[in-house]
Amino acid sequence: MSKLLGSQRWASTIRGTQMHVLMRTRFVTWFVVLMMSANFPTITFADSPCPPVIHVEILDIRNSEGSVACVLFESPDGFPTKYLRCATNAMIIKVRDKQVSFDFHDIAPGTYALAIIHDENVNGKLDTSWLGVPKEGYGFSNDVKGVLGAPAFSAASFHYDGQNLDMTINLNY
Repeated sequence: MSKLLGSQRWASTIRGTQMHVLMRTRFVTWFVVLMMSANFPTITFADSPCPPVIHVEILDIRNSEGSVACVLFESPDGFPTKYLRCATNAMIIKVRDKQVSFDFHDIAPGTYALAIIHDENVNGKLDTSWLGVPKEGYGFSNDVKGVLGAPAFSAASFHYDGQNLDMTINLNY
C-alpha cells in the first residue's frame, strides 16, 4: 500500500512539475508577444515615412489608345517642346480605361510647370495638322491654354512647397 501511495505521490509531483513548466512557457510566450506587438508600430512606421509626392490626375482622355506623357519642368528653358533636353522629370504611361495618373517623387520645393500629351499612335510626338493645330490631346498645369501656340512657363507654373500636392489636368483635343 505504501508503494502505491509513493508512486501516486511521484506521479502527482511529475504532473505538477509539467503543469508548472507548461504554465511558465505560456506566460513567457504571451509576454514576448505583447512586448513585440507593443513595439511593432515604432519599428514599422519610424523607419518608413511616406515621402511627399506630386500626384497628377489626367482628365478628359478621349480614348484608351496609346499612352500619355507627363513632363515636369523647373524653368522656362525648353518649355514645353524640348522635354528630352530640359525637363526635370518625364513619365509615359499606357492608357487603360481612359484613366492615367502620375506620381512625381523626390521633387525639391520650387516653381514648376507640367506639359501633358496624349500620344494616341505612340509615335513619340504631338501630331498636328498642316496648320499646326494638335490632332492629339494636350494639357498644361493650371489648365492654361496657349493662344496660337503653347502657353508660357509663367502661365503654367505652380509653386511646390515640398509637401503632398494633388493636381488635375484636363486634356484638350
